[in-house]
Amino acid sequence: MYSKAMIFAAVAAFTSTVSALSGDMTWFNPGLGACGRTDNDGSPVVALNSADYANGAHCGKWITIQANGHQTAAQVVDLCPGCGTHGIDVAPAIFDDIASLDVGRVKVTWFFQ
Repeated sequence: MYSKAMIFAAVAAFTSTVSALSGDMTWFNPGLGACGRTDNDGSPVVALNSADYANGAHCGKWITIQANGHQTAAQVVDLCPGCGTHGIDVAPAIFDDIASLDVGRVKVTWFFQ
């Protein structure tokens, strides 16, 4: 027979599982973003595609980005209306953590922290 503690532990483990998303990552030169703050090329920031931006519900949240055996983190500060499904647009400093800027576009997985 299972105890309530065991059931709660199993539910907690299940609900804390990270859900990774996959999409293209491109880079842009940040300025005044849709979340209302101004950043620059060296800022650790990301713009989310329209669906994941969710009308600004994720402004200020951090995501972890993974690709090519590298991992980095960026804060949501902008909307990328031209990004495809689960696509993200990052500052050059973040893109450079994953791939050379001259690559321009890279497949990544990412998740909210």
